[in-house]
Amino acid sequence: MPDESRPRHARVVIVGSGPAGLTAAIYTARANLKPVVVGGVPAGGQLMITTDVENFPGFPEGIQGPELVERIRQQAVRFGTEFIDDQVTSVDFSRRPFRLKLGSRGALEADSVILATGANARWLDLPSEQKLRGHGVSACATCDGFFFRGKELALVGGGDSAMEEALFLTRFATRVTILHRRSTLRASKIMADRALKHPKISFRFDTVVEEVLGDQTVEGVRLRNVRSGESAVLPVQGLFIAIGYDPATDVFRGHVELEPNGYVKTHQVTRTSVEGVFAAGDVYDHRYRQAVSAAGFGCMAAIDAERWLEEQDSAAEKPPATR
Repeated sequence: MPDESRPRHARVVIVGSGPAGLTAAIYTARANLKPVVVGGVPAGGQLMITTDVENFPGFPEGIQGPELVERIRQQAVRFGTEFIDDQVTSVDFSRRPFRLKLGSRGALEADSVILATGANARWLDLPSEQKLRGHGVSACATCDGFFFRGKELALVGGGDSAMEEALFLTRFATRVTILHRRSTLRASKIMADRALKHPKISFRFDTVVEEVLGDQTVEGVRLRNVRSGESAVLPVQGLFIAIGYDPATDVFRGHVELEPNGYVKTHQVTRTSVEGVFAAGDVYDHRYRQAVSAAGFGCMAAIDAERWLEEQDSAAEKPPATR
């Protein structure tokens, strides 16, 4: 009789169900590796809170983020991917098969693992901000800047990424006002100078957003000066948040090597510090952060996992050397 106390075994377990994880699932399923995707709760990644996606190839009319996720998921199911809507709560990569404990579905054993848990944008945690996400509030200028052609925008942040996002938005907006809670920027001098000298960019230092104004779309932001306490309303048609991202890597800490900023450290693109464990998408990519690049990394991680498993199988089948 089978040992019911033993965890289920899979050739490949993919942790995460955004475009990276789902693309990895398509490729490993087509390689007949019968992948199991632990999708997370909620499943789908950042695209689930994205409205119009107009830069994903193959959709000239654009597509809603949740619909794009569902379509890619259906494609993965078509090739035999199994999905578990649960959370990975702990891992053991110290021996093979690897072991992953789930929140409410027991545990899984895997010959190989692909980490695709992504990264989460930091928000201001304002009820009004949450209400208007996708309706004028965004955390990705390269994703959504096109929709704000001819608009006046505000952007929160003071680091290099904030300056990059603001400079990108000037291609579309008539004006970008950078709001920073400190009196000096954290950005490098070269990036700060570019933004400070740009004719379309203005700054409000020592300033925080207290409320995003508008019912259906952004109509302005209520600001407070942290030094004087004075309040003011800035009329804008969009608000971009550029205060950083947090990689979803806490559960992997101590099991794979992480960068100082918390992202998974990789070599040869997708290989982690543990043989047989691979990474895909925003869990290690903090430069591009696009759905299409995440999907590409998912493809690469799947191919790397497939080839690694083939190498392991070949080594196991090789007869012992004779003297």
